[in-house]
Amino acid sequence: MTKASGRRSRRPTMVDVAREAGVALSTVSRVVNADPTVGAEFARRVQTAIDTLGYRPDEQAQQLRRGTSRTIGVAVREMSARNPLMAEFERGAYASGLTVFAASTADNEERERAVVLSMARRGFDGVLVEPIGPDHSYLAPEMAAGLAVVAIDRPITGPATDAVLADNAAGIRMAYRQLADHGHTRIAYIGDHERIFTARERADAFRACLRADGRPVTDMVHPGETEQARISEALRAVLSTESPATALVCGNVTTTFGVLTHLAAEVPRDQRPAIVGFDDFPLAGLLDPPMTVIAQDSPAMAHAALELMTARLAEPERGPEWVTVPVRLIARGSGERGPVVA
Repeated sequence: MTKASGRRSRRPTMVDVAREAGVALSTVSRVVNADPTVGAEFARRVQTAIDTLGYRPDEQAQQLRRGTSRTIGVAVREMSARNPLMAEFERGAYASGLTVFAASTADNEERERAVVLSMARRGFDGVLVEPIGPDHSYLAPEMAAGLAVVAIDRPITGPATDAVLADNAAGIRMAYRQLADHGHTRIAYIGDHERIFTARERADAFRACLRADGRPVTDMVHPGETEQARISEALRAVLSTESPATALVCGNVTTTFGVLTHLAAEVPRDQRPAIVGFDDFPLAGLLDPPMTVIAQDSPAMAHAALELMTARLAEPERGPEWVTVPVRLIARGSGERGPVVA
């Protein structure tokens, strides 16, 4: 989501398309603007040239013709307040002379695609993406035309891009070992849906921890949608058996909130399991007991993303680079409790 100056590949223009198709510039313009009076053969030649060159219409030029941009700016006080990665990236970008325009994708694949393509076609130099969908091949033509893309938190599937990731597996191992070292042998995992890269990495790492200790995996790993009903169902499954879990690892902060909500409503305080959550949050230290968490290093991730973006803008042909940022355990109390004796 950056706008900057620097050396980059030249995007093909309508002049290039006209030359490739062997038609007048006005014919290309009519095809791009879906003029139905263009002859079929001319339209075919223009479309072939567009596909060959990877041409994408310039939305700014179209705005001039329409007299309207169909774009609304949002300038509010704390858009990034709930996203520490974005807050840190903004700070670094502005310090580097870059302007940042952000939009939420709301975990929706189609919205992500529309937002990213709109940014690309408005002439943005780079886009920082927290990927959602399983296929980002739509980015390939934009990247070939010079768009710098950096993925953060999760990698992009499709074209090879720069990426900044947290060390998810190491974080789960820390959480599991913290609970095991406090006497827990029945440890369960409640996490996000495994179609998401981070959720898949964390669930797989937890399974590996169980296997390494010779403990059963069946019925102890519960990934799925981060909806309260699903989380509550998973908790009942691991807490209501003859050998209930005495400790939990939560796969992300949304899952942690769901787990805490269920325990507060249905489980007496003196019977609640020990918990380690993945992701820190502002009020974690004020809970009773305070929440032990695996904390991602948001400033380091944002700094790495900004470095990759500026490097990509300066050297578009460089090979893609992945940076994995370490995480850390913050022990506050909820993960340092021994098993509840029935």
